[in-house]
Amino acid sequence: RALLNNMVLGVSQGFEKTLQIQGVGYRPEMDGKNMVLSLGFSHLVHVDAPPGIVFDVDTRARLIKVQGIDKELVGRVAADIRKLRPPEPYKGKGIRYLGEYVRRKAGKAGKVT
Repeated sequence: RALLNNMVLGVSQGFEKTLQIQGVGYRPEMDGKNMVLSLGFSHLVHVDAPPGIVFDVDTRARLIKVQGIDKELVGRVAADIRKLRPPEPYKGKGIRYLGEYVRRKAGKAGKVT
C-alpha cells in the first residue's frame, strides 16, 4: 500500500534528495546529464545518472539535488554519492545530506612540554 502511494506521489510531485559538499577543493560539476565530482582524490569521480534520475547541481553553494519519480531509486543514488566521501568526524569534510548532523570529535590533545 505504501509502495503504491509512493508511486502516485512520485508521478504527481516527484522525489528529491539534496546533498551538500563541504571541504576545500571539493566541487561538483555537470557533464551533460552526468556529474563529475572533485573530491580530493588523485582523479575525478564520474557519476552517471541512471534512467529516471536527474541531477541538479548548484556549483556556487556546492549542493547536489537528486530528483526522480522512484523514491527508492532517488534514495539509493543519493546514498551512493554520499558513500564516495562520507563526512568525517574531525573536520566535517565530505558529502552529507542537507540538514544532516555530523557528530564532531575532539582531536588529539597537544603535547605539553
